[in-house]
Amino acid sequence: MPDPVRKIIHIDMDAFYASVEQRDNPALRGKPVAVGGSRERGVVAAASYEARTFGVRSAMASVTALRKCPELLFVKPRFEVYKAVSNQIRTIFAEYTPLVEPLSLDEAYLDVTQNLKGIASATQIASEIKAKIRQETGLTASAGVSYNKFLAKLASDYNKPDGLYVIRPEQGLAFVETLTVGQFHGIGRVTAARMNELGIFTGLDLRGQTEAFLRQYFGKAGQYYYQIARAVDDRLVNADRIRKSVGSETTFARDLTTDDELSVSLEPLIEDVWGYCDRTRIWGRTVTLKVKYADFRQITRSRTVLTPISNPAMLTKLALDLLGPLLPVSMGVRLLGVSLSNLGPVDAPEGRQLALTFG
Repeated sequence: MPDPVRKIIHIDMDAFYASVEQRDNPALRGKPVAVGGSRERGVVAAASYEARTFGVRSAMASVTALRKCPELLFVKPRFEVYKAVSNQIRTIFAEYTPLVEPLSLDEAYLDVTQNLKGIASATQIASEIKAKIRQETGLTASAGVSYNKFLAKLASDYNKPDGLYVIRPEQGLAFVETLTVGQFHGIGRVTAARMNELGIFTGLDLRGQTEAFLRQYFGKAGQYYYQIARAVDDRLVNADRIRKSVGSETTFARDLTTDDELSVSLEPLIEDVWGYCDRTRIWGRTVTLKVKYADFRQITRSRTVLTPISNPAMLTKLALDLLGPLLPVSMGVRLLGVSLSNLGPVDAPEGRQLALTFG
């Protein structure tokens, strides 16, 4: 017998950080709000829908956002509050299925093919989840329902905010062929521009290419593009999904120029990264240092160890070892970042020897 058609839901909270701030502060409701720093070098972490109508977007420089929307109200992020609300939402998911794959604090995939409430309709489940989220948190979510992850993700973006859109098996191919390649989840701006250069503008154009052609120009990703152009995505909802990396970075109000300033500024970044590792008991083996200079030139340096980094002293030593060769700096530093990758859950004994494999 063929496998049953899967029932996948993608839940995406609407303007999550900004919506939490508007919920908790009535004075912000109905106004353009940006979560982030308003300093000259600040960055927008999230924008309310009122701000988005002016063209304000996440990851936009704050000065640019203010030019687009002079009435923009900046609010400092409260990540502990966002995490607490995210946990409320995940508790709701768990009432329906153990197959939940969180992608971030504000979005997740759910496989409800077999679910804890025995509800046959994935659309009904998505509707119930949206209603419970609104009732318990006062926030709205958008939901996409389909037979694979790729289409469910597209569907959740289709009717935001507070949307619910369903792409049925018989609709998948037609839905995909009308999209521009830039609307495909997994195809970024650079790749979309490259596809346009090759005469590929829509899903239908993409479907007209052979897998060999797509592999020639896009490497291993070509196989993925070949499949999604045909509305095919066999990826499972992975409830045990582990983050590929964890990192922390900061842009400074003024350029850092001395060795001491740079070393001291690494400390809170290392604390942030280690805090995640300590809470989750997930440790990594590769440390990466990111440095952006005053002229916006950016470099990264990485080092991998044979055994997991099992205490903050090891992480600090590796980060400082990566910084050392860059000192003294010939130009001011505007941004520093530290990240840890090659993550995995490990019960590591204390006192493991630090074994460097490459620098």
